[in-house]
Amino acid sequence: MDATARCLCRVTATLDAALSALKRQQPGVAVKQLETFQQKVSTFGKTGQVSEKEAAAYERQILDRQAVTNNTAGPDWWDAGTRRLVDRRTSLIVDPPNGRIPPLTADAQQRAAARAQARPRNALPDGPEDLGLNVRCLQWAIAGPPLTPGVYNNNVQFVQTRDTIAIVSEMIHDARLVPMDGRPHGTMRRWMGDPRGHWDGQTLVVDTINLWEKNEFRGSAEHLHLVERFTRVDGNTIDYRFTVDDPTTFTKPWTAAFPLKKINERMYEYACHEGNARSVEGILRAAAVQRQ
Repeated sequence: MDATARCLCRVTATLDAALSALKRQQPGVAVKQLETFQQKVSTFGKTGQVSEKEAAAYERQILDRQAVTNNTAGPDWWDAGTRRLVDRRTSLIVDPPNGRIPPLTADAQQRAAARAQARPRNALPDGPEDLGLNVRCLQWAIAGPPLTPGVYNNNVQFVQTRDTIAIVSEMIHDARLVPMDGRPHGTMRRWMGDPRGHWDGQTLVVDTINLWEKNEFRGSAEHLHLVERFTRVDGNTIDYRFTVDDPTTFTKPWTAAFPLKKINERMYEYACHEGNARSVEGILRAAAVQRQ
């Protein structure tokens, strides 16, 4: 493990410089936190950017709302000083150019309606299976794939060995093991899919298929084909972008991008133990009381 490259990266709006550190097997740290919408909303009109005044007002609005509505963790968990709109962009989506995720296919719309009907949004849980994967500490969306910004726990660490790169997320301490030795994809479905990596010049490319059907990303799961690209653009910044392709869910592929910024900090364990037994027991007991 002496030759292992360790890159701590915080996934905020800008992941920082882990790539060259990986190729040189030297340490590096980065972050991915931001407030940019994943897709453009009508509030910002047709423009792809907002003014500095509009950006400041929007950031303040988000922080004020989080202070009174987030029930997962208090404001002391957040890094409000660095949460910014990426280049004042109105969307993380770079393709299509309108900044919007393409429409769902007819089949995907039917699946979404069936899920909503089978389990109403505010229904009381009958058992642990009715609770979200994040509530049970099994999987959290921002941990990837793909990586996305969240309210907290945005750090990401890269660990490189001779044949594998591990992408370790602070959220739920998930680790994705990416083989780099050219082996073909397997056939087993996994929580975080079946990734394969390679270098395209200075860009780390991670190709992932075979996600488990219960681990959905915007309605796409077992048919999702995800390609992530990590490209170093300067000494402190990595351009991170991912392309989503699932003809059974979206009418066309789409791509999102944001920067990752290097940080000189350590990453600590987020002790969300698999199953989250104590919290789940409390939730189910409370649901039983509410039914009385």
